[in-house]
Amino acid sequence: MRKPLSEMTLRELWQLFPIQLTEHKECWKDWYREEKEFLSSFLPKNVQIHHIGSTSINGIWAKPIIDILVEARPVEHQAIYELLLRNGYLCMDQSQNRMDFNKGYTPDGFADRVFHLHLRNFGDNDELYFRDYLREHLEIAKEYENLKLSLWKKFEFDRNGYTKMKTDFIRKYTNMAVEKYGEGKY
Repeated sequence: MRKPLSEMTLRELWQLFPIQLTEHKECWKDWYREEKEFLSSFLPKNVQIHHIGSTSINGIWAKPIIDILVEARPVEHQAIYELLLRNGYLCMDQSQNRMDFNKGYTPDGFADRVFHLHLRNFGDNDELYFRDYLREHLEIAKEYENLKLSLWKKFEFDRNGYTKMKTDFIRKYTNMAVEKYGEGKY
């Protein structure tokens, strides 16, 4: 019998859930839409739900994990936390104004559909700027894809290292997007 995920070390989790990249799949839009409908059935009506991350950018390789940003008022975070736990999500990280949840992680590896949900305050949404900039600038999206592909095998079992190595690129183009679109666009 396998250990529960909550009892695994970070090293064991990275072995069970390595970085995997795949060509863009059209079904990712449907997976997001269906999950958004599911979330909308129980989350407060005033939250904003967005598809973010590489699966939201056509034509580039991505981890087959749908990233979802949920913007809500700080006063609603605790209630949303409890609702997400009751509806199949696991809280993986929590700080004062941010919570990260996963769905689709099992003791045997990834499920068929995997989601990362990022709960934030309204306006804490730099990912939207980055997403839209890459959608409008396909040559930059391809640069991002090439960066991820170059890091994949080196950091296959080190998610934190993989993320850290992308940080400067993401920050650069997020800042350019904020400059282009204007702060407060979303």
